[in-house]
Amino acid sequence: MKLSELIGSLSYALDITEGQPAGHCVRACWIGMHIGRAAGLPEEQLWELYYTLLLKDLGCSSNAARICELYLTDDRDFKRDFKLVGDSLPQVLSFVLTHTGLKAGLAERFRSVMTILRDGPAIAQDLIATRCQRGAEIARLLRFPVGVACGIYSLDEHFNGKGKPDRRAGEAIPVYARIALLAQVIDVFHTSAGSDSALREARARSGSWFDPRLVRAFEEVAANPDFWAVLASPGVDRAVAALEPPGHEVQLDDDYLDDIAMAFGQVVDAKSPYTSGHSARVALYTDMIAETLGLDPQRRRWLKRGALLHDVGKLGVSNSVLDKAGALDRDEWEAVRLHAAYTETI
Repeated sequence: MKLSELIGSLSYALDITEGQPAGHCVRACWIGMHIGRAAGLPEEQLWELYYTLLLKDLGCSSNAARICELYLTDDRDFKRDFKLVGDSLPQVLSFVLTHTGLKAGLAERFRSVMTILRDGPAIAQDLIATRCQRGAEIARLLRFPVGVACGIYSLDEHFNGKGKPDRRAGEAIPVYARIALLAQVIDVFHTSAGSDSALREARARSGSWFDPRLVRAFEEVAANPDFWAVLASPGVDRAVAALEPPGHEVQLDDDYLDDIAMAFGQVVDAKSPYTSGHSARVALYTDMIAETLGLDPQRRRWLKRGALLHDVGKLGVSNSVLDKAGALDRDEWEAVRLHAAYTETI
C-alpha cells in the first residue's frame, strides 16, 4: 500500500467530521493539484501541496464540541453550511439566525444568539485558531514536513488579510494554504450547484479571499471539460492517487503505520471532551490482553492499530448526540449505531 492510498482513505473521516459529501478532501486534492501545476509549482512543492490538500481538515474535530455548545446545533450541519457563507454581513447574520438553537427553547436560543452577535469575532477567532493549531500539530505527528503543517495551519487566511487565525495577507500566506482554500471553496460550490457556480464564486472572491494569480490558473484548468468529468466521476480516488508526484514516495513500514494510527486516534478523541485519550487507552488494554493471550508481536501490532481506529466513524456523529446529557431518542440512537458503519467504510 502507498502512503497516498492510506491517507486518501483516511481523509474520508475528515469529510464526515465537516459534514461534507464523501470524498471532499480527495476532490479538493484533484482541484488543488491542477491549480498548483498550472501555477508552475515545482515537483517537490507539489508533493507537499498534495498532502496539504488531503489533510487540510486534520484539526476539524477539535472545535466540534465548542460549536455545538455555543450555537446549540448539529456541528456537522453547521460546518457544512458555513462553507457556503462569504464575507457579506447580511449573509453572516442570516446564517447565525438560521443555525443557532433551532431545537432549543426560546429563552435559551435568544441568549445564544445574543452572545454570538456580541462576541462573534472573538468566538470565530477561537474556533478557527483551535482547529488550525491542532491540525498543524497532527500533521507533524504524521511525519509531514513543516511546509505541510504550515499550509494546514493557514487554511483560513484570506488574501486581503482579513482571514484567521493570524490575519496574514498576500504572499505572506503559504502558497499551499492559498491553493487549499481555493480548492475547498471550488469543491463545495461545485458539489452544491455545479461548475458554473464554482467558477463564479472563485472569480467573485478573487483579490479578497483568493490570490488572483491562482484564480487565473484555475480558470485555465476549468476550461478543460475532462477536469470536471473526472472530478464528478467515481474514479476520482484512483485519479488522485495517480497524481502524487513521482520520486517522493515514502516507505510505509510498521513504525510509520503505528504513527498514522496513533495520530488519527487523536483526531477521533478530539471530537468530544468525554473521549479524550479514549482510543489510546483502548489500544493499551487491547495490547495487554493480546499479550496475555500469547498472540505474536506482529498480530498484536495490527490489533493495536485497530483499537486506535475503532471509533473513527464517530467523527460522523454530531456532538449534539455525543455530548447530550439526557437520554437519547430513537433517531439519536440510530446516529450512534451508524458510527460503526462509517468506521467499516473508511
